[in-house]
Amino acid sequence: MNGKDQAVAKMRSAGVSPTAISIFMHNWDQLALGATGLIPESTISPLTSPDVLDDLKETSEDREALARTVIIKLNGGLGTSMGLSKAKSLLPVSDGLSFLDIMVRQVLWTRRTYDVRLPLLFLHSFNTQDDVLRALEAYPELKVGDLPLDMMQSEEPKLLQSDLTPVEWPANPHLEWCPPGHGDLYPTMLDSGILDALIDEGFRYALVSNADNLGAEPSATLAGWFARSEAPFATEVTPRTPMDVKGGHIAVRKADGRLILRESAQTPPDEMKYFTDAAIHPHAHCNTLWFDLVGLRAKLAETSGVLGLPLIRNSKTVDPGDPSSPAVYQIEAAMGAAIESFEGAMAVVVPRSRFLPVKTTNELTLLRSDVFWMGEDYVPRAQVSPLPVVNLAKIYSTITTFEERIPHPLSLGQARSLTVLGDWFFGKDVRIVGDVVLGEEGGTIPDGTVLGPVRF
Repeated sequence: MNGKDQAVAKMRSAGVSPTAISIFMHNWDQLALGATGLIPESTISPLTSPDVLDDLKETSEDREALARTVIIKLNGGLGTSMGLSKAKSLLPVSDGLSFLDIMVRQVLWTRRTYDVRLPLLFLHSFNTQDDVLRALEAYPELKVGDLPLDMMQSEEPKLLQSDLTPVEWPANPHLEWCPPGHGDLYPTMLDSGILDALIDEGFRYALVSNADNLGAEPSATLAGWFARSEAPFATEVTPRTPMDVKGGHIAVRKADGRLILRESAQTPPDEMKYFTDAAIHPHAHCNTLWFDLVGLRAKLAETSGVLGLPLIRNSKTVDPGDPSSPAVYQIEAAMGAAIESFEGAMAVVVPRSRFLPVKTTNELTLLRSDVFWMGEDYVPRAQVSPLPVVNLAKIYSTITTFEERIPHPLSLGQARSLTVLGDWFFGKDVRIVGDVVLGEEGGTIPDGTVLGPVRF
């Protein structure tokens, strides 16, 4: 048996769905042919003249569109880059409320305000499902009829880079598997029966976003815009800032004029200067999507569930904590890449308030600070513009080391930037003003200190 056959046998033995296996087989073939998923700059043009949310006005039709919308949150991540071992959505953000608490309360507030059902569904991985469902027991009113609260992402084998066979790692067999990226959302909706169930219940539109993006709250205005557009698919983009120039962006493929998503992992290394240049690609992809449920079902039926999303080939070691362990590929696909599968797909520019990703403790520092305030709708809103730029030293990269050193929220309302080069411990009620750089020597910042616009 070749590597593909071995991997497929392993997936079938683990009970992976037939559609997910078909997609894996397609991607394995692409990988074996030498596909890297790279998208050269010469093959694309920048996105120009998309619709702009600030130009839209809420209409009486918008509530009806919202009433036919379902909210889906990608909630499969452990936040391993921040040293977490449970779902990142369970991490406290403000006043003891976690990401999960806040996004649930956003949905419940929207239901009351607009008198809509607005189901909330989570796409979980095998790492996050149990803990999150346990936490959701605090919200018995969240469930809508017989619709489930979640669906389970599939899994696939990590492949040895040497021969593309599934890796074996007896020391921890769990590490032999990886999620296939959030592009797995579409086959999961199909195979789980949730896509049919939503349509049968009268829902037509889906709003999908990352669980750690608390700005992507339900929006009647955007639901109405999407319904009126009659587009099969749309994605939210926002003006880039220095904190997200390495995130994905939408571009126009020259070959056929379709919108496509390009991630940093799909950019040739020698062309990253174009990828990160906000003058060339001025909008960051929010990974917040709108799609027509009926249109998605038709497309999946047409393609037998295989949308053929561009693969992302990630080079890793089988044990992320052991660089000497065997080199593997993890084949992934991005959910937003589906934009190229739909003729007539659109993009809409949204304000930064709808894009608050938390990938590192830099962003968490901002979100926990006085820069943000939450009202009765539980949407964090920035009190200053532009947002301060936070760059913390590597010692702050895990939640444990971060909270040991910054146990209390910083006051950043008067800050432009905070750069911490060394190992500094912050007391209570520390205020940052202007541009502050703390040096490599490290130290302690006492309670109530005001750090002005100088280097310390």
